[in-house]
Amino acid sequence: MTSTTGPETRIEADPKLPTIRIVREFDAPRERVFRAWIDPELVVRWLGPKDLDMKIDTWDGRTGGHYRYSAHRDGQEIAAFYGSFHEVRPADRLVQTFTYEGVPDGVSLETATFEPAGEGRTRVTVLSVVDSLAARDAILASGMEHGVVEGYQQLDALLAGS
Repeated sequence: MTSTTGPETRIEADPKLPTIRIVREFDAPRERVFRAWIDPELVVRWLGPKDLDMKIDTWDGRTGGHYRYSAHRDGQEIAAFYGSFHEVRPADRLVQTFTYEGVPDGVSLETATFEPAGEGRTRVTVLSVVDSLAARDAILASGMEHGVVEGYQQLDALLAGS
C-alpha cells in the first residue's frame, strides 16, 4: 500500500512486512531539518496535528538518551509518547524507539535518515518497524497520516521562518 498525502508526503506499507515508510522533502539543508527533529524547543512547534499542543516532559536528545512528550487539547492531556534515542548522528541519522502510552506493548523502532535532495533541500525517510502486521495496520488506521501530514506542513513553515 502506498498513500500520497499532500503534494510531497508518501506513506508506504509493504503488505508483507510490519513496516511503515514515510518519505518527505523539505526546503532546507540537512543540518536545519535535523535540528528541528532533535531540538525540543523546535520539536514542540511542529510535531503532530495543528489542533494539539505538544509539551516536552523529558528530552535527552543524544545517543543513549530518552524522551517523553504529551499532546494536549484545550489544556487536557489526550496522549503521551516515550522512547529512547539509540543513535543520534547529527544531520545524518536518528534511531529511536517510540511508544504510545495507551499501548505500552506497541513499541516501534524508527530510523530517520536525512539526505541531500538538491540545492538546499533535504529528503527525510522514516522507517518504522513494529512487531506484527496487525500492529502496523492499527497504526495506519489510527489517523497517524493526518498528524504526520499536518506536522510536516508545520515543519515547512518553521523551516521557512514563519
